Amino acid sequence: MIYTVTFNPSLDYIVTVEDFTVGRTNRTDSELILPGGKGINVSTVLSNLGVQNTAIYFAAGFVGEEITRRVKESGIYAEMIPVAEGCSRINLKLRSYAEGIDTVHNGEKKLCETEINGQGPVIGPEHIAELYHKLDQLQAGDTLVLAGSIPGSMPRSVYSDILERLSGRGIRFVVDATGELLRNVLNYHPFLVKPNHHELGELFGVTLTTRDEVVPYAAKLLDLGAEHVIVSMAGEGAVFVASDGTVLKSEAPKGDLVNAVGAGDSMVAGFLAGWAEAAYVEPDGNKRDERCERKEKAEIYKHAFRMGLAAGSASAFSEFLATEAEIRQVYDSMRD
Repeated sequence: MIYTVTFNPSLDYIVTVEDFTVGRTNRTDSELILPGGKGINVSTVLSNLGVQNTAIYFAAGFVGEEITRRVKESGIYAEMIPVAEGCSRINLKLRSYAEGIDTVHNGEKKLCETEINGQGPVIGPEHIAELYHKLDQLQAGDTLVLAGSIPGSMPRSVYSDILERLSGRGIRFVVDATGELLRNVLNYHPFLVKPNHHELGELFGVTLTTRDEVVPYAAKLLDLGAEHVIVSMAGEGAVFVASDGTVLKSEAPKGDLVNAVGAGDSMVAGFLAGWAEAAYVEPDGNKRDERCERKEKAEIYKHAFRMGLAAGSASAFSEFLATEAEIRQVYDSMRD
């Protein structure tokens, strides 16, 4: 079973304003409201791909109630931890051809996206204790995905605290976080970490723009303890490195960018779904043994990486998080 944890979920209010102007009344051309937060996004795409999973998240106030309603409506199995005081956040995603921003590429205007993210409720020790109680139920072979930011009320060590608590129990850890949240978990040997190239560069004080530049710094994360690293690079594609020395690089699939929200989360979901397809399940449904998994590692890496890139791109090409049909279509369009 895959479990995702979202510490600071949101309602994402996504609006398009054709020609946004600061200091004046602007009217939207389109509006969209979706349950958000990186873990919930991962769960959504996993569910779209038919992968059983459980989304665990904190929820407070009327916004938390609406997040829960929409999560249940989407068919995701969820375990909500209620927070009595405060309110879950609303994140504004504003798309516009904004004045004063370079949005012209190859002679064509491009939408830029500005985000204003809320703070979220106060998560107290009693709420963290309830989270630990839920996580203590995980068993060997389960996968735990920790993704996204944490409210300011939570200890900055919470990611590493969780990995320390569950370490040695045969649970696979996947971490999609930035800065110290990511750095502090590496010595617990997470199965997968997924920074983007900007976040990876910030960890090491460099600017990374090409796939070739990313490879040695992704490898540094392996030296620090990660087993596998996938680095998303938006229009530049992605890079995958593994502790056995495998390196895979790919340009981005072709398509029109519609929605950048959730593309990285979709990549995580696609990678995990692809890994499960390639590593564990034969066409007749029988589970593969470890000997078979080791023998076909190259095949597993290739399929999981390709599924991750296809899922991330398909969500970027869609108004919503990608469906299985959209992901498979992008997957089939990619060159070997």
